[in-house]
Amino acid sequence: MLNSEIGATTKRERFRARLAGAETLLLPGAFNPLSARLIESKGFDGVYISGAVISADLGLPDIGLTTLSEVAQRAQQISRVTDLPTLVDADTGFGEPMNIARTIQTLEDAGVAAVHIEDQVNPKRCGHLDGKQVVDTPDALRRIRAAVHARRDPNLLIMARTDVRALEGLDATIARAHALVAAGADAIFPEALVDLGEFAALRAAIDVPILANMTEFGKSELFTARQLADVGVNIVIFPVSLLRVAMGAASRALDVLREEGHLTSLLPEMQHRADLYELLDYAAYQAYDADVFNFHLPR
Repeated sequence: MLNSEIGATTKRERFRARLAGAETLLLPGAFNPLSARLIESKGFDGVYISGAVISADLGLPDIGLTTLSEVAQRAQQISRVTDLPTLVDADTGFGEPMNIARTIQTLEDAGVAAVHIEDQVNPKRCGHLDGKQVVDTPDALRRIRAAVHARRDPNLLIMARTDVRALEGLDATIARAHALVAAGADAIFPEALVDLGEFAALRAAIDVPILANMTEFGKSELFTARQLADVGVNIVIFPVSLLRVAMGAASRALDVLREEGHLTSLLPEMQHRADLYELLDYAAYQAYDADVFNFHLPR
């Protein structure tokens, strides 16, 4: 009812168990807790919590302006309402290694199943923009070691994201991935690979799960889940897709409202009140109320 009935520890154990198999897990990005509920209702494997989405939701560009508190609050809100595992974007960890340690423990307390830390310099920028820079390998490894050392639940998955591909090419990406795995990373997120051959080459080079970021209007081609599964990708995220669809629909609706003065023509496109109530599980709340307040006043 109010919260997922599955604890964070169990979600983490289940997420790791599924990653150990041969399937490819699909994690759409939730832009709020309600959209996370919708993702679960449609049968997806997990929920992605995107730093770019949190930034946009706050009316900010994705250039490292959000804080740990803002990300942790949204991560907790989303993780609370779904039985699915959540993977959260922790940017560069919000500081140096000791800050990263605090980040990991704070997000662990928020109930997430997995966290990824990237190797960009501070302040970071969207991985599909030009002009980004990465730290050197020793600094990147210090971040991952700090994250791994800080976690208290060994099943919290620590994923290392690397943005080296856009700056130094595929060979450098593979070399850094090897080093990140040796430093303790449980999975690798190679940002902005350009074709399926690059994913296949990385898959052949390392033994841990790898992630593909299928963000629209970016530098990577939008491959299908089947194509990515065929080259051995373990996780596919769609970080900003639902927000883009929702904002596109909202923009069109406001145009109609401005022009026509009402939204009657868009009723077929809206989520029905009954569907919203079902998604929110109103019935369970009503049953709870009836049980708690089921009393009679004496005459």
